[in-house]
Amino acid sequence: MKKRVVITGMGVVAPNAVGLRDFGSALREMKSGIRFFPELEKLKFSCQIGGKPEISEDLLSNYFTPLQLRGLNSSGIVYGVVAGTDAWLDAGLEIQENGSPDWDSGIIFGTGILGVDKFREAIQLIDQGKTRRLGSTSVVQTMASGISAYLGGILGCGNQVTTNSSACTTGTEALLMGFERIQNGKAKRMLVGSCSDHGPYVWGGFDAMRILPSKYNKEPGQASRPMSETASGFVPGSGAGALLLEELDSAIDRGARIYCEVLGGDINSGGQRGEGSMTAANSEAVIRCISKALENSEIEVSDIDVINGHLTATTRDSVEVENWTKALGRTANDFPYINSLKSMTGHCLSAAGSIECVASVLQIYNQYIFGNLNCEDKHPEILDLINPDKIPNNTIEQKINVLAKASFGFGDVNAVAIFKRYKS
Repeated sequence: MKKRVVITGMGVVAPNAVGLRDFGSALREMKSGIRFFPELEKLKFSCQIGGKPEISEDLLSNYFTPLQLRGLNSSGIVYGVVAGTDAWLDAGLEIQENGSPDWDSGIIFGTGILGVDKFREAIQLIDQGKTRRLGSTSVVQTMASGISAYLGGILGCGNQVTTNSSACTTGTEALLMGFERIQNGKAKRMLVGSCSDHGPYVWGGFDAMRILPSKYNKEPGQASRPMSETASGFVPGSGAGALLLEELDSAIDRGARIYCEVLGGDINSGGQRGEGSMTAANSEAVIRCISKALENSEIEVSDIDVINGHLTATTRDSVEVENWTKALGRTANDFPYINSLKSMTGHCLSAAGSIECVASVLQIYNQYIFGNLNCEDKHPEILDLINPDKIPNNTIEQKINVLAKASFGFGDVNAVAIFKRYKS
């Protein structure tokens, strides 16, 4: 008998808000977190805007000791530790500093590029012959699994503790990996999520590819335009999202608050064949991923009320919507509501999936659908497929039973997770 899996805790560090309560308010108010950065202008970036969470020194002192903060120069680790710790505490779990590890709890916390600024600092010191000045934490801050290692030590988890990496699909993939571990009885709780560094050394490659918007440097809040006819590229962002997955019986036994149930999902790849490539998804694989996610979750296409899409504000948005219509066999007014968090946060890269999963769960738990910012001029190719009122411009109160969350990443990789409102 496979175990049922629910979400009992969440944490988030996003460009438009830090902390679950403020993030929930930002979603309802459709608050943009995209800002202009003089540093990018000085470095002659074409796109001089981005989404970067704002974390004060006072807030950091709640999560790190003075010793841990000494020499800490990895924004991704900072974001991940804050979000992960918040999710743990939000679930009503305690942090035990001593004693045995918690053998029933594990961590799958992903990232794409981690410790870029620390790498830069280390390279400069090594080139100057000052290797001894690197400090004792340079390795853990630059190894890919540094984030799960940090969280594992803080929380004392004794089950699987690891890091996954799958480009923009990372966060949703981590959630599904943790879900399967609990479903198969290998853990009672799994902290899942993902994080991403910020800054020019992460965003520079995308600027060089000319896939970022460059004409909104003086109007940053208008730059990220998923599903819009005037979309001109994604805005780079950063941050972290975290969710505490738990076996249903365990959550009930300890009287935990349950945000929603995870029904299942699917992960696949288009193999960079056909129309798939390093940077573009193979539509056949996307459609298959959606269909298998529904099959694995044992629900019908008609059960989907809302889609939180990947939808990056590029030319691929209309293709993504078309893939959904084909996978679900639903068009026009029969199509589910659809929205994109990236209109407010930009594309948070490896952190995108987890932050967007948190946003998805908040919508189910509080029964509303946040609006799509900067989408008054909906793309005509999308309007040929679905009715415009299925792409709300404003936040609407709406009953939601089932929500589908999708993430698609570089390397032609896909993940779709299915969430359902929990009724005791």
